[in-house]
Amino acid sequence: MILANHIRDSTMAGIAKRILDEAPPRFAIAGHSMGGYIALEVIRQAPERVTRLGLLSTSARPELPEVSEKRRGWIAEVRQGGYNTVMERLFANFVHPELKSDAALRQIVMDMADDVGPERFVHQLEAIMSRVDSRPLLPTITCPTLVLTSDTDNMVPKQFSHEMVAAIPGARLVELADCGHLPQLEKPDAMTKAMRDWLAM
Repeated sequence: MILANHIRDSTMAGIAKRILDEAPPRFAIAGHSMGGYIALEVIRQAPERVTRLGLLSTSARPELPEVSEKRRGWIAEVRQGGYNTVMERLFANFVHPELKSDAALRQIVMDMADDVGPERFVHQLEAIMSRVDSRPLLPTITCPTLVLTSDTDNMVPKQFSHEMVAAIPGARLVELADCGHLPQLEKPDAMTKAMRDWLAM
């Protein structure tokens, strides 16, 4: 298993190219949220190298102008020293409403944010804003594909996952109950089962 490093570039195309340069000749790829945007870009650049695709809590749609405007506000706030404040607000949107006061979960998310740091977080936002519309790509995907979503994802509505499943031939949908945008932390057992089943597809 390889954990792709996606914090060195500020465009989806650049991130995907670097991952492809470092990856084995053939591989399965799964991406959560921004990672899903990257996985679709990897498919766009080198579909013949991907044996399985996992799209987790993500979307094939391009960035809406009003969402980009919000992200630019986050970037300005981060550059003025407000990184932790931005991450605190994001945590509240990430998780299921019943988990907003979960101190242990919050600490995990904040530790992850510390690992990324403000400069790389800005690069991530810039890359997300640069993504193209991947919906025309979906019908061309031929590898076994898992699309996973949650019933209470406030960051990426589950309708976008249903849209991808309808467009990707043979794609399998998994929808987790009582879960927000972070299934790997909120519902780890269900997430693991979905991933194991995906690898057996």
